[in-house]
Amino acid sequence: MSDDIPETPAPHALGPAAAAGPAEPPLPRWASRLSIGSVWAVALLLGILIAALAHPGGYASWLSLALAVCALLAFVSQLATQQKDGFITRLAATLTGSFVVLGLFGAVLALASGMR
Repeated sequence: MSDDIPETPAPHALGPAAAAGPAEPPLPRWASRLSIGSVWAVALLLGILIAALAHPGGYASWLSLALAVCALLAFVSQLATQQKDGFITRLAATLTGSFVVLGLFGAVLALASGMR
């Protein structure tokens, strides 16, 4: 055998998770609520703007675009927290809330345009 082969370091006594370093502190509850609620507020604002400015024939396309914007903002706001623990839960809550807000606007706008 050759002496040029470097030795492999011994595994950490507590396992690979301990070798990775200290755990990150959990995300404060207010920061989690802010990252979710801000996207819901944007969905509400977009719904109001669509109701006020869009032509009734274009409600569905504008609401679809608003949902796409909220989905992108959801990813951005959850990635901005820089916390991997609970990411899927926070993202699901953000997307579900945006979908519900814009869905309610869609239902109200559909009823309102049907009455015209």
